[in-house]
Amino acid sequence: MSTPVIRAVSLLAFLAAWSVLAAVGNDPTVLPSPAGLWQPFVQEIASGELATHLTITVARVIAAFCLAMLAGLVLGLLMGTQPKLDRWLDPWLVVFLNLPALVLIVLCYLWIGLNEIAAITAVALNKIPNVATVIREGARALNPELKSMASVYRVRPYTYLRHFVMPQMAPFIAGASRSGIAVIWKVVLVVEFLGRSSGIGFQIHLYFQLFDVAMVLVYSLSFIAFMLAIEWLLLQPAEKRVRAWRHA
Repeated sequence: MSTPVIRAVSLLAFLAAWSVLAAVGNDPTVLPSPAGLWQPFVQEIASGELATHLTITVARVIAAFCLAMLAGLVLGLLMGTQPKLDRWLDPWLVVFLNLPALVLIVLCYLWIGLNEIAAITAVALNKIPNVATVIREGARALNPELKSMASVYRVRPYTYLRHFVMPQMAPFIAGASRSGIAVIWKVVLVVEFLGRSSGIGFQIHLYFQLFDVAMVLVYSLSFIAFMLAIEWLLLQPAEKRVRAWRHA
């Protein structure tokens, strides 16, 4: 079977298992069935609330993702190609890798305030160390012979970076991107849950306080479906493309 068919069958199996559990429990206030979520989902779509909060959360995810990837890429390349700098910054990297996300979120809110800058900064800081670690390993694996050739032919730094370094780094960048988006959207929801007045995380917090399981699931699953679409339609094809040379 093709990959899309396997995914469809797998999701149908998940929905079937969910339906069975909901039927066995027979309590929609604890676990509504998938069919039981249709009406609240349509209501949120019709009111525009779901689209509004989904758009806000996606904007935060994109902003934090771009910031984390840019900073992590630069830091990883520097640490991977400059051993002395790596020795100085490695302890910092280890500290931030092991610092709980909740601590960074709370500190950013306390230091910067309950605003968008604090929210996006907290999310980016949680992901930059992971990106830098992956990129550093890629930089360490750069072919020294290509560097020597570029030196012999006096290749300009920009040309060397674009045509020699980036093609070798592409698989590592793709891997960091996939893992990055998976972590970032989860942290964004926590950030919104704790200190924002909009977004999917805020709505989940709101309906958590109301003990409305159905609405919590409507907002959660809507965002999960959107992120799965990004994963399957954009990130996986991009990663497959940059890795194609390995199977050529």
